[in-house]
Amino acid sequence: MPPFAFTLLTAFCLVFVIEGLLYALFPEQLKNLMSIALSIPSRQLRFFGLAMALLGTISLYILKAFYIP
Repeated sequence: MPPFAFTLLTAFCLVFVIEGLLYALFPEQLKNLMSIALSIPSRQLRFFGLAMALLGTISLYILKAFYIP
């Protein structure tokens, strides 16, 4: 398996672990958060999602640029 594919699969697995822990530790708060999200317009959610994806991409670039093995 190529290193990039392994890293990508590892990242997806970590997302599942973190999200699963959030649901296990804070189920009521996540229900409240979901009900709030339902009241937010789709356009605003889409903008927030794109902004977070951009922030994540920039963060990965910075981490990779300054990573010293």
